[in-house]
Order: sequence, then structure tokens, then C-alpha cells
Amino acid sequence: MSNADLFEKNHDEIDFEFLGNIRGKDWRIQTNIYGNGSTNAGREERYGLWFDPSDDFHQYSILWTEDQIIFYVDNVPIREIKRTASMGGDFPSKPMSVYATIWDGSDWATNGGKYRINYKYAPYTAKFSDFVLHGCAVDPIELSSSQCGGNDVVVPNSDDDSSIPTRITPKQRTKMESFRQKHMQYSYCYDHVRYKVPPSECVIDPKESQRLRKFDPVTFGGVVRRQRGKRHQRSSRPSRGEAASFD
Repeated sequence: MSNADLFEKNHDEIDFEFLGNIRGKDWRIQTNIYGNGSTNAGREERYGLWFDPSDDFHQYSILWTEDQIIFYVDNVPIREIKRTASMGGDFPSKPMSVYATIWDGSDWATNGGKYRINYKYAPYTAKFSDFVLHGCAVDPIELSSSQCGGNDVVVPNSDDDSSIPTRITPKQRTKMESFRQKHMQYSYCYDHVRYKVPPSECVIDPKESQRLRKFDPVTFGGVVRRQRGKRHQRSSRPSRGEAASFD
């Protein structure tokens, strides 16, 4: 979801992104949000998928309210973002539209740009089915919304998959914790390289922190990677009784 067409310099985004895939490797999916043009403060999370999304249709859902954002895969919540006062305009709050795009992210999407897109496999296509949207329509000129009513009103939350969720139930939270322990590969909240202090909305889970630290001790554990440079012998030969010295 985005409103970049109306707010070029201070747009909002809520993203599901399928990252480039290497044949034979697990697919990865990324979630991210931007608020008020805060693209310099990415809030990405990445996960490995337990299925090939190109084989069959799956359900990807986003619940966006004035105080929370929840991402779902096949009705399982995988990420929850709660709005905090210190986030300010970084929380998406302006009306948005739904977009689906295919674009070349070779500079970062596949192992930091290690593998680039191969255009001999073009054209690339994406197919969607059973698209459902609940919310209040907004006039794109006036940016005013009509009051939600009738079918736009969300129903009380339950563990019934047919209902529109308004929160995460205890049963769903257990599923979310299990998903994140098994499949999460990156979270900005634990990235010690980018953020010395986690952003205010982050809720640090010791189990997640420990797992990611084992996955990448430099990014998530604050371990400094040692730089190995070439050793160069000094031009002058050591005299007798003097040890050779290297830089």
C-alpha cells in the first residue's frame, strides 16, 4: 500500500515484498513500513517461507488501523507493529491505495546484490485471486473519507478464519511466536550495525535476539568483524639480533 502518487515527498507505505529467489533455495518475504517519507529509517523484517509461492495461491493480509499494523500469511500473524507516541509521523497515517508491482531490486534484494536478475527469463508475471478490501473510501482530491458503515464495519475478532481481525488472539499469538522463531531471518529491531539503540516501537524478545545472534553475530550480536589486510615486510633488512617487523 502506498500514497506516493499524492504525497511525493512525505509518502506512507506498508509493504509485502517477495525477494529475488535462487533456484533450489527457500523463498524469502520482506515486510516494511514507511511513514511521512521516513525512507531513511527502514523498518524491515525478512522471513524464509516454508512453501514456494509460485506453485500455488496463498493468502497475504494486512490489518492497518490508527494504532497498529499486523501482517498475516495464510491467516497466521507474522508481525505486529504498535504505534508509539515517539514514532510521530513515522507511523503510516494518510490514506493509501493498494498496488502490485514487479521491479528490479538486484542491488539489495538477493544477498545484498550478490545475485542479479537474469532478463533472459522475462517477461515476469504475477497473478492474484480472491482480492478482498475492507475500509473507508477516500476522495483522492479532498482526502476526506465517508463514515464506515454496513459491510465496512469490522466484526468482533475470533479464531474463526472467516472473521475480519481486530487484534491478535492468544491462539494466534502462539502461532506468531512459533513462526518468528522458525522463519525470521532479519529484523531492524535487533540490527546493532544500523541502530545502536532499538527504535522506540521495538519490543525485544530474548528468544528472537538469541536466535538472530546465532544466525548473524555481526549484525545482531554487535561482534566487530576483523579486517584482514596484507602484511608488508619493511624495506630495510633486520640487523642481527633484531626481529623482523610486519605492518
